[in-house]
Amino acid sequence: MQNTIETKQSIDTRHQDAMCVNDSKLQHPFWHNIKYMFVGILFGITFVKAEIISWFRIQEMFRLQSFFMYGVIGTAVVVGLLSVFIIKRFNIKTFSGEPITFEDKKFNKGQVFGGLIFGIGWAITGACPGPLFAQIGSGFVVVGITFLSAVLGTWVYGYFREKLPH
Repeated sequence: MQNTIETKQSIDTRHQDAMCVNDSKLQHPFWHNIKYMFVGILFGITFVKAEIISWFRIQEMFRLQSFFMYGVIGTAVVVGLLSVFIIKRFNIKTFSGEPITFEDKKFNKGQVFGGLIFGIGWAITGACPGPLFAQIGSGFVVVGITFLSAVLGTWVYGYFREKLPH
């Protein structure tokens, strides 16, 4: 019994250390990823035009003064749910013909602490990882400090990871 618990814990730890659970098994040339750059640029332009990167819009959301950002986030959640449902229901594969799999994730208390830290940082800076790059690309140079803070926070997490609750 003890051996089974240790094995399960080591599998969970390895799962957290995995680079990407759904990583492609195919080898692609470097230029294969250029399409993702164009999608990212289009995504960034959409964020700018829809004012999703606006510090004022984000502050309105955290002060409960506007429904706009809640509508955006809610729409994204619904689209994500429908997409996963359709992929699972119709067994949709990637363009390369590989199956798309979804791994169950185990809840742990570290997610609560991480979510709180993330939310506080988002409220203070008005930026989260996606819009952060669109803000920098729009010329908001001061957001570079937020970017460096995010990189530093990621490094600190990696350094202390073994001592944190998981």
